Amino acid sequence: MEERVQKECILKVGFLLNRSTFTPMNQMKTPIRIAVTGPESTGKTTLAKQLAEIVGGRFIPEYAREYIEQLPGHYTFEDVEIIARKQVEQYQETLKSQDKFFIFDTWLIITKVWFEWVFGKVPVWLEEQIRNCPVDLFLLCQPDLPWEADPVRENGGENRIRLFEQYRLELNHYNFNFVEIYGTGEDRLVNAITAINDYLNQV
Repeated sequence: MEERVQKECILKVGFLLNRSTFTPMNQMKTPIRIAVTGPESTGKTTLAKQLAEIVGGRFIPEYAREYIEQLPGHYTFEDVEIIARKQVEQYQETLKSQDKFFIFDTWLIITKVWFEWVFGKVPVWLEEQIRNCPVDLFLLCQPDLPWEADPVRENGGENRIRLFEQYRLELNHYNFNFVEIYGTGEDRLVNAITAINDYLNQV
């Protein structure tokens, strides 16, 4: 436990040192929005929480899991549309916030692919929202972590790889800024922090 805390402190100090040439976060004029995305069981939630803690940002939780877990039966097209609208609502809430750094646990790209994968169609309004709710940087998690089954997850095995490729295609389609994140344990976290630092060096 102590060793883990020490490593996280080192990572945080490293991040802050790399940020030393930039405007302090509380003085930034433009908020930074980062979305952690990727297939199921690739550590998205863990990574998003760690990053929010390290950068001192606001963690925006995944709504899909919370919603699906309380359904009495299998989800429908309408259920996924409710999830998508909630994601837009979460984004709009950040526009009113005084916070300067936001880490989203998943985003509308995953939901769009979800619609296509399961139902073969997408709500007509979703395309516009994807384009009108800009994210500064996507961290696309590779499916290189062991699959951990739970009652909500559906797509392990080859499907996890196929979905990863589909997410990458979508990010390229929209010409969104993204970095693939790989590795286990602290290596995954370090790679994500490096991607954020590289982005901040460009703005």
